[in-house]
Amino acid sequence: MASPPFATQRHARKKQPGALLRRSGAAIFLLVVILVTAACGGTSGSSNGSGSSSTPRVIKIGSIHPLTGALAGDGKQMDEAVRMAIDDINAAGGIKSLGGAKLAIDSVDTQGDPNVAQSEAQRLVNDGVAAMVGTYQSDATAEVAKIAERARIPLVIDVTAADDIMQQGYQFSFRIQPNATAMGTYGARYLKAISDAAGSPVKTVAYIHEESDFGTSVFKAFQAEAAKEGIQVVKEIKYNAFNVSDLTLELTQLKAANPDVIAATGYYKDSLLVAQNAASVMPNVKAMYGVANGAFDLPQFPKDAGKAGSFYFSSNYHWNALSSDANKIRSEFQAQYNDEMRTPAVFSYVAVQVIANALERARSTDAQALRNAIAQTSLNTSIFPFSGPIEFDSHGENKNAQPILMQVQNGSVVQVYPGQYAQARPIFPATPWSGGTK
Repeated sequence: MASPPFATQRHARKKQPGALLRRSGAAIFLLVVILVTAACGGTSGSSNGSGSSSTPRVIKIGSIHPLTGALAGDGKQMDEAVRMAIDDINAAGGIKSLGGAKLAIDSVDTQGDPNVAQSEAQRLVNDGVAAMVGTYQSDATAEVAKIAERARIPLVIDVTAADDIMQQGYQFSFRIQPNATAMGTYGARYLKAISDAAGSPVKTVAYIHEESDFGTSVFKAFQAEAAKEGIQVVKEIKYNAFNVSDLTLELTQLKAANPDVIAATGYYKDSLLVAQNAASVMPNVKAMYGVANGAFDLPQFPKDAGKAGSFYFSSNYHWNALSSDANKIRSEFQAQYNDEMRTPAVFSYVAVQVIANALERARSTDAQALRNAIAQTSLNTSIFPFSGPIEFDSHGENKNAQPILMQVQNGSVVQVYPGQYAQARPIFPATPWSGGTK
């Protein structure tokens, strides 16, 4: 007659105590792994698409911006905006289709250096991010886009204008803001419209811009459209935005070309320098006009430039000052970081919303599924003065993105054109040294 089961086990325990101990330890270890996995809801960034886990997991979003160096002023704000957007999404319940999965930020610093941006993007990939947001600087974004494509991880470009980044046939990069062609094209159209409406049409422009792909591509687009509008670019001057300390000579050369308007494309510090040096040169022009300019429409520009920044125009990507949603986000940012939220940071905030919206629809963090969902985005927002919802074409460009024309009036930046977004009428002709007429 066979021995009862427990007798067999007792006998085995006497004969092979080491084997039983190993089996018991393995069973306990397996039980611990199961319990920990259940508590954590799986590994970061993984998903079977069911969203059935009762405990939220963590989905990492890479934030890649210049946190040090010449562009750190905006880069830090953009990183903070990514963090704030993630906090807001988590506070609202996370990614509901994935069981309330929470988002987490993984921040890296490009230092304003394309080579550093490339290596830091690879580090984000190695860290297992589901998507990346960045980078503010065209040269850096070009390198990050290469990494995103190679790793097949979505990159949502918050701010970067250069056209050629999105002309490489990439499938995993998407841009929210208007590209360089749109910025330059609309800049010329807006200048034509407001000058004609004022009865003082512009016929000639002298143009100063920083020398990278960003400044060059915006200038070329402006020049091409200006020619169609009957406006001639009579002088072009380029400079290095990262080591320039004085632009008086360049502005004197622009003045000598005797243009109707001086147009400028650059980043913040160099564009502030344009305004300061122009005030000493005092060219006889109808207006100083920014195109995709990183200074003339920012809230601190009138403060930093003082009277030298009065009446400056800026045709640029921008948040919609008439939008209650935009103003709510900016108020929240002010309260949280004690800093006035600038336009690039607003775009970073919305970039996270685009990713979160796609995660909800994809019901998965699988990179291909997330990429497909981003490509199919149709996100209505009043935050920007766009002609329609955020939607991406086959090149990853936001096909409804457009800039808006602003002007410094009475120490503040206000929207002046097109009419449906205007807070005030444009004052033209007008310069800081000649005053203006309404």
